[in-house]
Amino acid sequence: MRNNININDVLGNYSLTLLDSLDMLAILGNNSEFKDAINRVIDTVSFNQNATVQVFEASIRVLGALLSSHLLIEDTDKDFGDLRPRGYNGELLILSQQLADKLLPAFDNTFSGLPHPRVNLNGSKPVYRVNTTCAAGAGTLLIEFGILSRLLGDVTYERLARKAMEIILASKSQATGLVGNTIDIQSGLWTDQMTGLGAGIDSLYEYIFKSYILFGSRKDLRTFTEQYANVMKYLKRGRPCQIWKSDIEWTPFFANVDMNSGKVINTWVDALSASFPALQVLSGDVREAVCSHAFYYTLWRKYGMLPERYDWKSATPTVPFSPLRPEFAESTYMLYQATQNPFYLHVGKDIIDNIQKFARTRCGFATIHNVLDKSIEDRMESFFLSETTKYLYLLFDKDNVVNQKSERYIFSTEGHIYKVTKTMRENVHLSEKNPSNTDIPIKPDNYTRLDQCSGLSIKEFQLPITREGLGQIEAFIKYSPSTP
Repeated sequence: MRNNININDVLGNYSLTLLDSLDMLAILGNNSEFKDAINRVIDTVSFNQNATVQVFEASIRVLGALLSSHLLIEDTDKDFGDLRPRGYNGELLILSQQLADKLLPAFDNTFSGLPHPRVNLNGSKPVYRVNTTCAAGAGTLLIEFGILSRLLGDVTYERLARKAMEIILASKSQATGLVGNTIDIQSGLWTDQMTGLGAGIDSLYEYIFKSYILFGSRKDLRTFTEQYANVMKYLKRGRPCQIWKSDIEWTPFFANVDMNSGKVINTWVDALSASFPALQVLSGDVREAVCSHAFYYTLWRKYGMLPERYDWKSATPTVPFSPLRPEFAESTYMLYQATQNPFYLHVGKDIIDNIQKFARTRCGFATIHNVLDKSIEDRMESFFLSETTKYLYLLFDKDNVVNQKSERYIFSTEGHIYKVTKTMRENVHLSEKNPSNTDIPIKPDNYTRLDQCSGLSIKEFQLPITREGLGQIEAFIKYSPSTP
């Protein structure tokens, strides 16, 4: 693993798993272990490392973890009880600023304003290995950087993150309004014009909408609404969820397309796109989320895990490993929160059973090397504890404060929890001339199941998708429930 650049650029040599799983301890209600973990971080974690890290991964996993835990400690409502370690004096916020300052040089020496994808922490210098970045990598910094700006009273971090997101969106196709996958950070031109809902793009849409929820910018809501409409128009294949058409070509799913023409550009989907039903639930489109989730559930049933990449034309996994990603569990959790349908509890139990059966080892849960033979690799990703187990735990813990106050909390793209407060809507970013968004309700107009799902009949979702509809997806994926 020493020569595996992608893995090493994530690890960073700074106790990644400990950091990434901090708020999971609070959600579990293990306050003593949470306090002990915070003290370990304060005593041992340093970002003065000769390590090259991915800016995106360091932001969502490490910066996000530090900020979430700091805010939980400082929460005056003490939703999770007393989480303050003895003598705590904002050390996690100090570490957050130290890390962010080491990431900021990624924005240096680029003509477009988009960040380099990697920096070296030792010299706080961008790594000039490549001059391209993906839409999600550059456009998914706003939540963490925006929170840090508000806590420090320094707009620098949010301004750079928002500028990067706006550059990505300004580069959208004039024909379809869609963004591409990979972009040149110097010219601002797309080097890969494929667009989809998976790797390279997925969390961009998520952070546009969640930025609205957390910070209250109506501009972000308008942008998300436009982008969601473009996705549904150009990426969605098959029938609308509520309209039955029996032919197999009407199977509902989302394809990868050319950003300019909207034509299908390849025939695969990946495991990261399984988070889209969760975003659909959050934005109120529950009926479509049911169909989207059913596609991934059928694929999961076929292999017992979601392969990293699946070719829907040949009906085979083309990248067959599975690092126990959280996206499918996240969507399952969100659909249960919206519909209260026990079906999704059964899905969650199936996920847990297979993780226990195929991935559990003596000292952790291993990445599945191949979903066909269930061989394993000697590694466990930090997001397994930060996200996968978190969503599965919350699925069954109906009394957890996150569920009881679901309209007050959002999850980052790494599963870290942030409380939606008026404080976060103060000192709004510089792109808005009106500096006050505090008049916007804490609970946005089209956000949470309490608003959009209150009009849904629970009876309507007793069978979230008809037997005929599920059979159509099974035929499309070439899966027979009788298959071992």
